Amino acid sequence: MTAMSLGPVRSGAPDMCSIAVTGTGFPAPRGGGDASGAGVTWQIPEETAVAFEYNGRSHAVMMATPADLEDFALGFSLAEEIVGTAADVESVTVRGTPLGMVVNMTVDPLRLMRGSLRSRSMEGRSGCGLCGVDSLVHAVREPRRVTSDLSVEPAAVAAAFRALPDHQPMNRANRSVHGAAWCAPDGTIRLAREDVGRHNALDKLIGAVAASGADPAAGFVVMTSRCSFELVQKSAAVGIPLLATISAPTALALELARNAGLTLGSLSRTGGVVLFR
Repeated sequence: MTAMSLGPVRSGAPDMCSIAVTGTGFPAPRGGGDASGAGVTWQIPEETAVAFEYNGRSHAVMMATPADLEDFALGFSLAEEIVGTAADVESVTVRGTPLGMVVNMTVDPLRLMRGSLRSRSMEGRSGCGLCGVDSLVHAVREPRRVTSDLSVEPAAVAAAFRALPDHQPMNRANRSVHGAAWCAPDGTIRLAREDVGRHNALDKLIGAVAASGADPAAGFVVMTSRCSFELVQKSAAVGIPLLATISAPTALALELARNAGLTLGSLSRTGGVVLFR
């Protein structure tokens, strides 16, 4: 599809965060698909600069889907170990600007974890979990140790993966965003969040779980992305005992997960689930 024009038309549901684009369709190589030269309309996801402030002081700017920003702010704060508990964030305010969204969190300075507001020198792009970190010391932090008695069967993980598309309304519209879901031990999806960035989707999910008052250690997470090391760090920071992704983990992700006592899972080529302990 070749994009011809970009208009301000939003998708039907106000929370889809998609924009309608028109283009010209061409047949698929084997004869299927859109008719040659025919006009087509697609939904594409929005990607917006989201600035996080703590007590009015700017900390980081992330490129993200502008939805569930309160969850995003809370989850980012917990996953990056800026605060220790959800209760440490006293309030969250969101405001729009011509350049993007600004999310300010009010936190008692005494509640900010020491060294947590490490400086960042650039924006955090949606596909990168390290953007703006200005020191190798901060690049790969050792994850927290996860302690949990949760028992999850591979069949439950597989069931969660099968159910995940039904919890991705944005992806149904634009086919371009990642999904992250928190699941009960039997694989039932309890909460799900979406974003153009896999790290952002997980942050939003962590924030949603924390805001609900649920214990992250009482369930597991499935995601539509590959498993990179920073997803392990974020999961371990809040005590999630099992993280399953569609693609296999990287070697570093697996090493960090084993050091943290966190189980990783992925879909196998035959459609089953492999658990890495």
